[in-house]
Amino acid sequence: MVTEKPVVYVLSDSVGETAELVIKAGLSQFNSGDFKINRIPYVEDKATIDEAIQMAGERNGVIGFTLVDPDLRQYLNEQAAEKDIEVIDIMGPTLEAMERVFNKSPRLEAGLVHKLDEDYFKRVEAIEFAVKYDDGRDSRGIARADIVLIGVSRTSKTPLSQYLAHKRLKVANVPIVPEVDPPEELFEVNPEKCIGLRISPEKLNEIRKERLKALGLGDQATYANIKRIEQEISYFNEVVKRIGCEVIDVSNKAVEETANIIMQTIHR
Repeated sequence: MVTEKPVVYVLSDSVGETAELVIKAGLSQFNSGDFKINRIPYVEDKATIDEAIQMAGERNGVIGFTLVDPDLRQYLNEQAAEKDIEVIDIMGPTLEAMERVFNKSPRLEAGLVHKLDEDYFKRVEAIEFAVKYDDGRDSRGIARADIVLIGVSRTSKTPLSQYLAHKRLKVANVPIVPEVDPPEELFEVNPEKCIGLRISPEKLNEIRKERLKALGLGDQATYANIKRIEQEISYFNEVVKRIGCEVIDVSNKAVEETANIIMQTIHR
């Protein structure tokens, strides 16, 4: 005679992944292969709870659950006690303990952990995007980006791209150099997602001289020559005028300040 495996019913007001992981961790201490898990996700009403209790009663099962709604949680506990069914309230004691310690009521929203995970993965994706399409490395990123930053060298394009990526924005940046034609994709995308980064010749001259010193080079190189800088900025002005995009003066702005202006601009 084949003995039917004991059943653990996993109820959740979200997908039920958290509850199932906890139940499996517990079952691993009791040769979990001898148990069967039935997941019942998106529990939103008492009727679903009644069905689960009936099934558990018929099959001598156990119910493990993560329900943030206190009414549904209480109902399940009460009904299970009446039917003499063992239940494992995974979320309830945790929320109650935290509420006592933090002296603050929980939000009682289902599935928040998965929203947080989604937010995390979007941020990682945006950071990887910024690295991949940094400094005009691949012009295909222009069409795929949420924001395209345009500027001459040392206008904080890369730090801005990374900062905005942490806000889950996919950013490509394109350097403007007089000797190199800008990629055609720049003139084909919606100009509203393009942002030009303008800087005064004097400020850029100062920044580039400091950069050369940091590299152990003399500050007389063409890179920091004021005439050369004026030529680059003049060419930059021609490019952004042709694109028709918004331009932000970054001469005396921190990265965070410029990033906030960019986010306000694109949301507008």
